[in-house]
Amino acid sequence: MAQDGSHHHVEHITTRPPTPLPHQRPGTPAFDLAAWATAPRPEAEPGVYRLGYRRIDPERAEAARVPTWPLLLRAVLNAVVGWLAFVYGVEFAKDGTTLIGVLPSQSAFVATSVVLTLNALVLGVVIKVFGRMGRWLEVWRRYAAPLLSRTVTQEEPVEETGPAAEAARRLDPWDGLRRGGAVEAAVRLEAEVVGDVDYVRIRRAWESAQADPVFVPAFTEQVAARGAAAFAHPSEARELPGRARRHDLLLGQVCLGVAQDVPKNPLSHRAADFALDPAVLGTSLLAVGPAGTGKTARLARPVAEALCLQALAGTACAVVVGAADADLGPDAWYDVVIAPGDPASVYGLDLFGAARDPDEAAARLADALLPDELTARAENARTALQQVVGPFHAAFGRYPGMRELRALLGGEPDALAALVKALGVAGRLAVYERDLEHRERQRDRADDPGTLLADRLGLLERPAFEGAFATDGTGRPPFAMRVLDHPLRVRVKLPERSHPEAARMLSRLVVGQFVQAAGAREDRSLFAGLVVDDASAALDANTVRGLQRMRGANAGAVLLLRTLVDLPEALRAPLFGAVGCRMAFPGIAPWDGRLFSEAWGTHLVQETAVTHTPDTSGGVVRRVGRIGRKALSGTTAQTESVTTRDVERLRWSPSDLAHALPAGHAVVSLTAVSGEQVPPLLVDLRG
Repeated sequence: MAQDGSHHHVEHITTRPPTPLPHQRPGTPAFDLAAWATAPRPEAEPGVYRLGYRRIDPERAEAARVPTWPLLLRAVLNAVVGWLAFVYGVEFAKDGTTLIGVLPSQSAFVATSVVLTLNALVLGVVIKVFGRMGRWLEVWRRYAAPLLSRTVTQEEPVEETGPAAEAARRLDPWDGLRRGGAVEAAVRLEAEVVGDVDYVRIRRAWESAQADPVFVPAFTEQVAARGAAAFAHPSEARELPGRARRHDLLLGQVCLGVAQDVPKNPLSHRAADFALDPAVLGTSLLAVGPAGTGKTARLARPVAEALCLQALAGTACAVVVGAADADLGPDAWYDVVIAPGDPASVYGLDLFGAARDPDEAAARLADALLPDELTARAENARTALQQVVGPFHAAFGRYPGMRELRALLGGEPDALAALVKALGVAGRLAVYERDLEHRERQRDRADDPGTLLADRLGLLERPAFEGAFATDGTGRPPFAMRVLDHPLRVRVKLPERSHPEAARMLSRLVVGQFVQAAGAREDRSLFAGLVVDDASAALDANTVRGLQRMRGANAGAVLLLRTLVDLPEALRAPLFGAVGCRMAFPGIAPWDGRLFSEAWGTHLVQETAVTHTPDTSGGVVRRVGRIGRKALSGTTAQTESVTTRDVERLRWSPSDLAHALPAGHAVVSLTAVSGEQVPPLLVDLRG
């Protein structure tokens, strides 16, 4: 038996039949791998779905807002004035040169050259000045260029060499394999149906093989033998059933909606598709909104789908936590489904996370067991749990089971005597004797934290949880969170309806173990993603501090809350500071909106003030006219003064967030792991 207590822990993936690719389903168009793999993905700010994105020129965007007839009228007027300026400008230049005797003194060729040069200079100045004022380029782009393109009915024949060959090479998704010496593999893949998951997975394997030329023959052999199924995920799955969202697995992006074309949004994001990827999820995302606003369907499920696809492609691992009835994807999406309280569940949960350090494992479990109102006793609870977990692990080489742990915390004499005897046999009694004596002294005290912990563990020692937390190999295989360096897809179904308090403890335990394990990974090549459908019970001070450390560990979390009031007040501000991405859904309470508004700060806006004052200018005639106008119309003549100034205003006020957000929308701010920030965006999540 392993000394780190890892015996029987889940570190494998159940094999299931391969899932058909999306283009193999009847009635769906074929997937064009070449077009998808070679499509342009221009650089863009975080949050922009880069596949098919076109960067907006601010000047063109401003010009596009001008209506048709004013634009054409201004262009024609500037053309007429420009022509007159050209004619008279040329004449003036010629008269000037004649006056100073330049043209008469030269030959006919030189004189003609001087005249042409003058014409070109005057024409250039006219086009520069009047073309800019008349927006001739915008007229060309909007009307002339499309009309001209429609008149072209034939295309030039494409040559077989030169630029055409280079273009064909760029459209070959397997060109890198051919150039790198894996021609046989490229030929095999070219003859098969390859999906985007297959392409990213094989490309990742090829990049690893290129690190050492010795591995290239092994790569070629694998692809030649298995084709598009080469280097498949251990589950042999190559696609997710029921996949719905738009994904770009080359960049790890999932498209969630469209950033609205409104002044509050930055120009670079207006009308652009909105997406999330590991670069922004690595700073973690907090989403707040009441039930029914679409947090699960439009955020949690798409992100879970993206992480599961990336796991199949070998670039991520996913842990998705939520109620058993939460719509976070079918069980077929996941390799490990943990459902405490469901007798049909195949896997259990390791309460200690298979941590190699017993003290660390005990501290994490103690934090999860205590309710929010007893966090003041957390330090004593950690010490009490460490005083029994450490000796038990040293004596038996594994962590204690539920009943064993309750007996030791409750101070049962038989359990303590058995532990002392086992420590003596193992030769470790001298090391842990003081811990056991301290537990013995604490047993009869009214404030003994061991009794409190034993009572809390009683909520998990129910018949419905039989075998779900076994550590001795007699129950279900327990999943250990320390396997986050494998491309696993894990779903934790919490029994919120039947055992709500147990579900709260398990939620806090799983999230705490994830944060702990993600930061302790030695191999961080995979992005470790966590999705928590209801994080109100999952957060404590240690977890919030761990969220910040995950930024440098290639890991991140998506945390959903109905309201910030569900959290202890001491955690709300630290949580906002710990996450880099914040998302507000319609209908949030004003006191929740206040935290968002403060986090997003202010910006400068131009404020225009119009003042009307009675008109007292002019002489007797104007005064008499104003008196007559007032007598006839009943209105007083006024003067109008307009003042424009820059003032600081909240980007989004609490009132706007609480009452002005349309249904199906959200306001989201992003921060990338690199530090690049995107101000709050109004996003339509329904598309």
